[in-house]
Amino acid sequence: MIKETDNLNVLKGVGVKSAALFLKLKLQTVGDLVEHYPRYYDRFPNPCSLAELKEGERAAVIASVHSRMVIKRVRNLKICVMKVKDNTGIREFTWFNAPFLANVFHANEKYVFVGETVLRNGMRTFQHPAYYTIKDYEKLKNTYQPVYSLTEGLTNNQLRKCVKQIIPVFEQKQEYLDRDFLKEHSFISLPDACYQIHFPTNEASIIAARRRLVFHEFLKFFYYLDRLKEHETRVLNSFVVKEGSMVQKLLETLPYSLTSAQLRTLQEIHADMAGEYVMNRLVQGDVGSGKTIVAVLSLLTVVEAGYQGALMAPTEVLAKQHYETLTKLLTPFSVRLCLLTGSIKGAKRREILNQIKEGEVDIVIGTHALIQESVVYQSLALAITDEQHRFGVRQRERFAAKGLHPHVLVMSATPIPRTLAMMLYGDMSISIMDELPKNRLPIKNCVVGPSYRPAAIKFMRNEIASGHQIYVICPMIEENEKQELENVTDYARQLQEALPDVRVACLHGKMTEEEKNNIMTAFAKAETDILVSTTVIEVGINVPNATFMLIENAERFGLATLHQLRGRVGRGDAQSYCVFMYGKETQKNKERLEVLNQSNNGFEIANEDLKLRGPGDFFGIRQSGELDFKLADIYQDADILTLAYQQFYKLKEEHFAFETIPGLDWEPEQLPTI
Repeated sequence: MIKETDNLNVLKGVGVKSAALFLKLKLQTVGDLVEHYPRYYDRFPNPCSLAELKEGERAAVIASVHSRMVIKRVRNLKICVMKVKDNTGIREFTWFNAPFLANVFHANEKYVFVGETVLRNGMRTFQHPAYYTIKDYEKLKNTYQPVYSLTEGLTNNQLRKCVKQIIPVFEQKQEYLDRDFLKEHSFISLPDACYQIHFPTNEASIIAARRRLVFHEFLKFFYYLDRLKEHETRVLNSFVVKEGSMVQKLLETLPYSLTSAQLRTLQEIHADMAGEYVMNRLVQGDVGSGKTIVAVLSLLTVVEAGYQGALMAPTEVLAKQHYETLTKLLTPFSVRLCLLTGSIKGAKRREILNQIKEGEVDIVIGTHALIQESVVYQSLALAITDEQHRFGVRQRERFAAKGLHPHVLVMSATPIPRTLAMMLYGDMSISIMDELPKNRLPIKNCVVGPSYRPAAIKFMRNEIASGHQIYVICPMIEENEKQELENVTDYARQLQEALPDVRVACLHGKMTEEEKNNIMTAFAKAETDILVSTTVIEVGINVPNATFMLIENAERFGLATLHQLRGRVGRGDAQSYCVFMYGKETQKNKERLEVLNQSNNGFEIANEDLKLRGPGDFFGIRQSGELDFKLADIYQDADILTLAYQQFYKLKEEHFAFETIPGLDWEPEQLPTI
């Protein structure tokens, strides 16, 4: 019998090569495959006529081949066009880079074509449709076929076959909720949810399966957080740090005054560090609210008291920027700083490690390298993590374990409504910085359709001529035949052709860390004019010279993610602009994006996101900057999050040995990133 703990090589068709491909997707065991949920589903509707095709809707048509396929070359693209007909008319169907299809279709033969009608260059076309014989389509009609995240060399068909083999494992899942609770809240059982998420009967079964699995994820999350808290009882303060004179002296040298929110947060941090117990505080600051200077002042307080501080950032580029900022601000106070990242090797690394150990360094700034076993601090009193949702709780733990229980300060620009934050960060005190510095000019926003693109490119040219830089955000890395979305690779090439004198670079998550660092560093140094990127730039670089951002297919992102992205501009003295361009014009898309048009306040936007997101939004829209659950989304699923929070504590009261509840024997490494 196959078990969740078995390696994937127990499955038929999984040999050494395919096991290595699965490993690239972080799939090693059968249990991993159970939780490798579909990205979306191919749907196979009842066929309609050519005349009934509507723009933006997935549809199936039965039509016969009316003409031979014509293949046109446009730069590196082969556009394959064929006319088809039924009793309501004749239409052109288009495929990209598929010249082999010329030998597949035969004159006057009937096929079922499945795809979506799109508006391209002012013409409606049925673009890159899948095709089936009428007999084959009858078997698929009205079904939902899962489409999974893949890696090169692994097909969706292979993955589906593997998932089919593990159906018995779904049935082994133990249900830990009683029938009355399931009935009261309209939850299906855990085994049924595992089956239906992979092999749904209809759209309603997908929604029901996802809802149950989201509850399961949230409950496991609260379960493990509680276990952490049991082992992390309040620790007496070993580093009683009181504010000295240096903080006031630094404040007097700044060319601006702190906001009341910054001052309030700083007072809360100082009170914690001077208190009876070790500080464990989250600072939630909206994009551009000035969290960095609060971190600098907190670190200076610790150094003046005679201790060490550390600041951990999620990327090397951000760590280097923090290092440069802190060096400029703190060198006049004779503060000794060092930078420690993964790229620093050999003798230089050994020298830095020795300086940290011997107390010859006051503040260490770096990446995950700061929490490696080889790093030994002499007197670490304050550990700060920036953009903390990028770090796992386990990593936070390891950082906090350095030295003798240092104070822990975590900073996040993700705007989470306070009610949710209290549940998600229940083990922490929370400071909210919801004011922007007075010298910041508000970003000017607009929500437009694709017809505005030429005007946007003209605006880019003008901004670059004024010495400024540009971000363009696309939802995809490269062209996808099934989805009409802008992609980084083609967009960068097209921009370079449209603006030959402009320096264009592209950035995406498939690049190596070194490649990403080099591209981001070049942009930060103004060696690039336009950076075309996926959401990897959401957290990473501070470029005050960047004044314009264009976000393509903006409807594909959650509002909080869009707000985070927008926060990359408007960081300097010049007026900045953000254009949200939707790919599909619907009333719902306009309504959602209009929230961003009307507000630059992340907390207001987060609350609106809670109101506007609906149960069908998981077909495409995902936040990228929040807790990294497999299915759950704290905005869309706020009601389920609240229910899971309440049910967790009820279950805890009912079970003395809570860890024995079947189905919740969860390993710490499985905790989502927080």
